[in-house]
Amino acid sequence: MDLIANTKNAWPTEIKLHQVSNILEVSFNDGSCYQLPCEYLRVFTPSAEAMGHGPGQEILQIGKEDITIKEIKPVGNYAISPLFSDGHNSGVYSWDYLYKLGTEYQTLWANYLKKLEVAGHRRKKTFKN
Repeated sequence: MDLIANTKNAWPTEIKLHQVSNILEVSFNDGSCYQLPCEYLRVFTPSAEAMGHGPGQEILQIGKEDITIKEIKPVGNYAISPLFSDGHNSGVYSWDYLYKLGTEYQTLWANYLKKLEVAGHRRKKTFKN
């Protein structure tokens, strides 16, 4: 997964988990605010489970449509680590990574949907963002 946004030392000013809509809303010090669906965050987890251990070893995440975030733990003063409803908890989402996921949402999500299609997988539902 190639993320290209320039984060410019992005720092969150507010993080809200909307449990009914399954959206993590992150506001940054530059005035930007992103609504990141739990499914999207789970699919793009920065853990080896999804990213592999090197370029070309990415593992397509499927069946994550109903994922929720049960808990969010801070990691120092630079990241969060969500506990997802499927038990996944090894992704550490730095402020820069969350910013990049927000700024590149449209491109990353479209690419993910294409990969699912090529793999012959159909999502159970869609979310709006």
